[in-house]
Amino acid sequence: MPALIAENVTSGYGRTPIITDISLSADIGTITTIIGPNGAGKSTFAKTLVGILRATTGRIMVNETDITRMPGHLIPRNGLVYVPQNDNVFVSLTVRENLEVGGFAAKGNTDARMEEILGIFTDLDKAREKRAGFLSGGQQNLLAIARSLMVEPTVIVLDEPTAGLSPAYTDVVWNQIETIAKSGTAVLVVEQNVERALKHSDFVHIFVAGTNHVHGPQAEIAQLDLAGIFLGRAEASRS
Repeated sequence: MPALIAENVTSGYGRTPIITDISLSADIGTITTIIGPNGAGKSTFAKTLVGILRATTGRIMVNETDITRMPGHLIPRNGLVYVPQNDNVFVSLTVRENLEVGGFAAKGNTDARMEEILGIFTDLDKAREKRAGFLSGGQQNLLAIARSLMVEPTVIVLDEPTAGLSPAYTDVVWNQIETIAKSGTAVLVVEQNVERALKHSDFVHIFVAGTNHVHGPQAEIAQLDLAGIFLGRAEASRS
């Protein structure tokens, strides 16, 4: 049973939908990526999953619980967390304090969980008393991901976690994403870098004009004419 199931989801910012009838699932222990041209609805879909935007049709299930109409602040307690692309850390707080904020939705003492996470994110461990505003862009992205893990989610949604990073730090972030998946989490990544998505993913979905145009295992998607699909010139052989 997938940890995340979205069925026939339509959503947008007003009466005109941005995404239409999108279905997608993500399994525990796998990395699923969403790629596509700018304006395809990738981030809109991510925001709809976590309640920032409301689905006008369809349903969203996490661990067999329907979260479609659930208040956004309750969604992390049901296993789904979201890391936005921008403004994703509290810059005036230290690394440790950011993690403490991330643990507010968790039950009981979170000290052990914090130490476990810092043991994985060693760059952050070295800077635990440093204010987040003084971290590099890559470190801030790692902190945002680490903070979201404080509630021990089963699904994590990452919106362009490597945007604007150097190739070296992009490697660091993707290595951490792979570690998170291997720990038993379903990871859903919105990614602009097609090459990176294909390199690190188990499953890939291509959004075009607000629809889930084609999807499948990474190896199958890699064989398609992706440039043509992005530009609307090619029909995919799998959907």
